[in-house]
Amino acid sequence: MTPALTIAVKDRIARITLSRPEVRNAFNDAVIQELKAAFEAVGARDDVRAVVLAAEGPAFCAGADLNWMRRMADYTRDENVADAGQLAAMLKAICACPKPTIAAVQGDVFAGGMGLVAACDMAVSVDTATYCLSEVKLGLIPATISPYVIRAMGARASHRYFLTAERFSAQEAHRIGFVHELVSGAEALDAKVGELALALVSASPDAVRACKRLVQDVAERAIDAELIAATVESIAEIRASEQGREGVQSFLQKRKPSWLAV
Repeated sequence: MTPALTIAVKDRIARITLSRPEVRNAFNDAVIQELKAAFEAVGARDDVRAVVLAAEGPAFCAGADLNWMRRMADYTRDENVADAGQLAAMLKAICACPKPTIAAVQGDVFAGGMGLVAACDMAVSVDTATYCLSEVKLGLIPATISPYVIRAMGARASHRYFLTAERFSAQEAHRIGFVHELVSGAEALDAKVGELALALVSASPDAVRACKRLVQDVAERAIDAELIAATVESIAEIRASEQGREGVQSFLQKRKPSWLAV
């Protein structure tokens, strides 16, 4: 079985790479567990000073895997709570990683993939990437990823892109602060990510760790157990709702949802 991701460490930089380009690096419950374990593992290594989250293929991450969505469509509310809790734990592991993290975005980012980018400390994107928070088109909401995405792009931009589910450009992602740098092409992406990683590994490890904690402690509300539980409850409730089930089923069946027929 081909691994969902690879981990390589060189020059004190860990590179975690999503390696399922055939499904646009969409994740399922197994991939979520692998990502959580990967960030916990590299975060504990003394020879790692910075972590890069990258991906192979034309898309960085398309969100939930279709086969996983098919299984989720029949979940009970309790199963939805447990399932969303795993995603929340993975995002928290990325955010709480004691080593600074960089998302190297080489392609499109949709739905849950937005959470991966937002949970990282910084993000560099190719200028051809497209971004989208598509959940409301499926009758769902981006609840579990919301603490990270709202922090990354701000409440004002979140109001627009959560509600419209429209696609937006890398240039717009940069304008609203979701990504820090735009580059043209893979070589420029590697160069800029390498430049940032070098700055991170050249600084005091203790100071970098303390600075990351400082920002998280000082900025807005902590992503704590109470907030995480609230987001898990929100997504579980709407997944199990009539329109949530209809939205997912219509997507999987490649038809229009019932609310477009009204």
